[in-house]
Amino acid sequence: MTVPRGDSAETPDDRGRGPLSADDDGAGTAGDRSLVEDVEALIEDGKTYLEAEIAYQKTRVAFIADGAKEAIVYVAISSAFAVLALIGLTVGLIIALSPILTPFGASALVVGLLIACALLAARAAQKRWHALMGAIDLGSAKDRREK
Repeated sequence: MTVPRGDSAETPDDRGRGPLSADDDGAGTAGDRSLVEDVEALIEDGKTYLEAEIAYQKTRVAFIADGAKEAIVYVAISSAFAVLALIGLTVGLIIALSPILTPFGASALVVGLLIACALLAARAAQKRWHALMGAIDLGSAKDRREK
């Protein structure tokens, strides 16, 4: 153990800090500097984690987008085949019903049934659309009442 000399600016309480400089006001201790460094390291780690998470989510979205593109292509292809099958079914029904109802009667019956099915589907879509818009309107009306 060394005893500080009288000509040094160091006091017995300052032994671990080293000599005082002109710009050192004595406010920071070694423990404080360590805590500040730890907080800075924590902030840097948080930034690194955030950057890694953003990169991961971008990669994930790109992967999903590529898969969605492929799925859309296959849906389009299957829809085209389904439309061709329905055309074949329609023509087949007209040909099969022609001896019973005449060609014009069979065409009218098949077209009438297809129009009726289309109207039923449109009506169901309209009901669902109105229900969706009602839910949106209720949400916006509730938001307006809360403000």
